[in-house]
Amino acid sequence: MYRKILVSVDGSSTSNKALAEAIRMAGYAGGRSELRLIHVLDEMTHFTVFDPYATQSPDLIGLMREAGAKILADGLAIAQSAGVKADTLLIDQFGDRLGETIAKEATQWQADLLVVGTHGRRRLKRMMLGSGAEQIIRLAPIPVLLVRNPEGDKDDAA
Repeated sequence: MYRKILVSVDGSSTSNKALAEAIRMAGYAGGRSELRLIHVLDEMTHFTVFDPYATQSPDLIGLMREAGAKILADGLAIAQSAGVKADTLLIDQFGDRLGETIAKEATQWQADLLVVGTHGRRRLKRMMLGSGAEQIIRLAPIPVLLVRNPEGDKDDAA
C-alpha cells in the first residue's frame, strides 16, 4: 500500500489520466494515503507553450507561474472531490532537469510512489522533444507508475 503518492501534473489529458490513476491508487488505502501534486516550470515550457523566439522575461515567468497554479488548483479540486487528502507544490527552479527536480521532491517528501503520465512518443518526436517520463524513470529513487494515454494526446503541448 502506498501512503504518499507524488503526482506530476502539467494540465494535459495524459497528466489528468495519471492524476485519476493516482486517486484510484490512494483509494485502495482506505483514506490513509495522501497525494502531492507537483508542477515544475522549466525552460522547455517556455519554448513549447509560449513564443519560442521570446526571451525569458519576468512577465513570461509570471504567466507561467499563474498557469502552473491553475493546473495545480484544478488537480487539487479533482482529488478533494474524490475524498483524497492532497496538497500541491509549484516548483520554478530553472536550471535543473525535470527528472532531477521531481526525484529531489520525491526524496524530500518521502514519497512511496511517483505517478507520471507519458505521451508514448516515438522516433523523431521523442528525439526532438526528449522524454520527460524517461528522465523521471531513470532518476526516480522510488517506484514509478507510468500512465499512457491511448488517444495519443494530439492537442497536448508536451
